[in-house]
Amino acid sequence: MIDVPRFGLGCAPLGNLFEELSEEQAHALLTAAWDAGVRYFDTAPHYGLGLSEQRLGRFLAGKPRDEYVVSTKVGRLLRENPSWDGTALDATGFVVPAGLRRELDYSPEGVRASVEDSLTRLGLDRIDILFVHDPDLSGDPGATESALTALADLRAEGMVAAIGTGTLGIDALLTTARSGLADVLMVANRYTLLDQSVAPDVLSACDDHDVRIIAAAVFNSGLLASTPTRDAKYDYNDVPEEVFTRALELDTICSAHGVALPAAALRYPLQDPRVLAVVAGATTPSQVHQNLAHLTTPIPAALWQTLAAHNLIAPPS
Repeated sequence: MIDVPRFGLGCAPLGNLFEELSEEQAHALLTAAWDAGVRYFDTAPHYGLGLSEQRLGRFLAGKPRDEYVVSTKVGRLLRENPSWDGTALDATGFVVPAGLRRELDYSPEGVRASVEDSLTRLGLDRIDILFVHDPDLSGDPGATESALTALADLRAEGMVAAIGTGTLGIDALLTTARSGLADVLMVANRYTLLDQSVAPDVLSACDDHDVRIIAAAVFNSGLLASTPTRDAKYDYNDVPEEVFTRALELDTICSAHGVALPAAALRYPLQDPRVLAVVAGATTPSQVHQNLAHLTTPIPAALWQTLAAHNLIAPPS
């Protein structure tokens, strides 16, 4: 199994997720993360139609290759958008021109083409971890295993060290864990204080097949990144009322134990020995520093016990 630092910077914001970052802001963000010791970076072609990979690649150019870990994803090929009018922005939440379009392709040929394109954008000759990205969106029940088989071939060729699936979809995560091909799952939004859908089936499958987990989007797209507000995002969308109520309850209990909600959110998955790392995005250097500080915040065992007693998380094992 690849050695992964326990904290990774989620690089969707480098693709202008929900808001535009200038080149100078993106560089300052990455510089702050690097200077603070962050050495794991997670990106994808989907993030800003390749912009995230390009910005990350420019920053890492000249950095010692053995000092950092990069994960990216396959499943979305970026191709010219013939219907682009020259001004329209991407419609999937990234503030970038829609001059390219995404083609879902989980075939062996599509996987290899995606990896080659990512290597070009990143300026690398190998990827540390490759994830099948959201295969549940394809509508093809065989998409996950088809792409994983292709990734396993690339792993055998030495182009990648570890493979798996990164998605919100529990079925795809379960298929991946049971496949016998995967090293690691990137569980997005589904191993958090607000959503523990990975239990029990995915976790049991990981035990059965020696698969590890990287918990991504542990703030559920921002709702848990601070005191919950109604204008925050949850799973990349508006926050349902019942979820907002639960988030407020989490915040109240954390405060009663002297713990900031985002600190608890970052630390919660790391209690599980299956979890190698947590991944969280940031848009400013201060957010990077805050997240790293949260990782060293003392968390009293009583907090987890109280959350379990309120049926907000599973009882501590």
